[in-house]
Amino acid sequence: METGESLDEAVRREILEETGLRVKPVEMFGVFERVIKDAQGRTEYHYLLFDYVCKVTGGKLQAADDVARVEWVRRARLGDYQLTEGTREVIERAYSSAS
Repeated sequence: METGESLDEAVRREILEETGLRVKPVEMFGVFERVIKDAQGRTEYHYLLFDYVCKVTGGKLQAADDVARVEWVRRARLGDYQLTEGTREVIERAYSSAS
């Protein structure tokens, strides 16, 4: 987030910067914490992740900024990708809650 930026604004900006898509945040789906430890077991990184369900309102899907590749993936193909620990579970919960 940028100083003075709301969560809603940050979601819109980050998604546009990283995927080329304009979105409207629909709902905050969850807040998740990730603690990454170094080889000695000391905390190296501590992240708070705010996951949103969003509606695409415009733009063109393209890798931009700090993203190497983007693509739309069907739910059945999620297992074909190496995802960060916990990511698949969050995606599955989002699908289940939308049903």
